[in-house]
Amino acid sequence: MGEMATFITGFIAIFLILMVVLVILSACIKIVPQAQVLVVERLGAYLDTWSVGVHFKMPFIDRVAKRVNLKEQVADFAPQPVITKDNVTMRIDTVVFFQITDAKLFAYGVENPLMAIENLTATTLRNIIGDLELDQTLTSRETINAKMRASLDVATDPWGIKVNRVELKNIIPPAAIQDAMEKQMKAERERREAILRAEGEKKSTILVAEGKKESAILDAEAEKQAAILRAEAEKEKKIKEAEGQAEAILKVQKAQADGLRFIKEAGADQAVLQLKSLEAFAAAADGKATKIIIPSDIQGVAGLVKSLTEVASEKG
Repeated sequence: MGEMATFITGFIAIFLILMVVLVILSACIKIVPQAQVLVVERLGAYLDTWSVGVHFKMPFIDRVAKRVNLKEQVADFAPQPVITKDNVTMRIDTVVFFQITDAKLFAYGVENPLMAIENLTATTLRNIIGDLELDQTLTSRETINAKMRASLDVATDPWGIKVNRVELKNIIPPAAIQDAMEKQMKAERERREAILRAEGEKKSTILVAEGKKESAILDAEAEKQAAILRAEAEKEKKIKEAEGQAEAILKVQKAQADGLRFIKEAGADQAVLQLKSLEAFAAAADGKATKIIIPSDIQGVAGLVKSLTEVASEKG
């Protein structure tokens, strides 16, 4: 009976020893996930920084001093009171984007890194805003962000922290300043509205005047074209009339020439031709000429006419 109890007691002791060994071994195996590192100390002194993978540490003498996250982190700080150059107190809250680049410096550089960044952000913001007036503060966010990022990045280098970006999340001026700004904005909007209305009326007046000018030009051009067309019509009329008169004269002359040719072909003598010439002179006068100069060789025609008259009477 005693031997059985001793066996059971020994078995339990061995089992407990094995369990303790397994627990110690499992505690000595460390698996580091992605985007994290472990800062390991041996007997209180920095030993190594373990990155992604499986690592083994010595039991009892090695320990993980700090688990560090290498992802980019965001710190949103409460609004900080600041005073501008023209003595206006306002509240500004900032957002800082930072990333741990050196786990050893982060573990041993500063006691509370996040609190250190917050205090450093507040003091840097006060220094920058203290050199700016209210209007500059409201319109220079990009400049303020760049200056703060540069200052914080330099200050946090010894802590193994890199500041990637700083943003002014909100600027809260006093209530009186906000009311004055709203009134100013309203007045500015009304001024712009009046300017736009005046410019619209000016453009409308210019367009109306230009339209009248174009209309007058078109009317003058139309009148000019009408006058040209009338002149051309009158010209064509006169040309046609002149051509008609010339054609009539040509026909008369042609008729007379045909008559003379016919008389000549009929055997008329010189006396008949002279008589026809006299008739031509009479037709030329037509009651319009006051004086007609008759050539000397036609004077004998009178005697010829008298002789012809007498012969005709005798035959009668």
